[in-house]
Amino acid sequence: MNIYFAGAIRGGRDDAGIYQQLIQLLSIYGTVLTEHVGNETLLKEEQFLSENAIYERDMQWLEKTDVFIAEVSTPSLGVGYELAAAERLDIPCLCLFRKQQYKTLSAMISGNSFFQKQFYEESSELLVIVERFMKKFLL
Repeated sequence: MNIYFAGAIRGGRDDAGIYQQLIQLLSIYGTVLTEHVGNETLLKEEQFLSENAIYERDMQWLEKTDVFIAEVSTPSLGVGYELAAAERLDIPCLCLFRKQQYKTLSAMISGNSFFQKQFYEESSELLVIVERFMKKFLL
């Protein structure tokens, strides 16, 4: 199973540790095509890739993705774009949002019935949330 994980990169790297945990958890279920998203030095590594190369690579990964999981607590234009592309490609999507004071999930995600949404407070809750979502797609 090919899994596309999305999290903020240029929008902010404060949640990179959570991304790493999620990627490690998702790797139990299949190949995480975007495991680099959890890498804390990602911005330095990607500086050698052109904008077009990043776009083409990510769109190719989306084309062969079976499920899409996005951590959407940190707003990101790129993640929003990827979610829209995944919806267009009819890829099952799970959006994870950490409850925080003074922050709410974008209405474009929360109001879209295509996306499954799960709210959490502690990263320890992610194991159960992800397991429940992934069980729907395992043979």
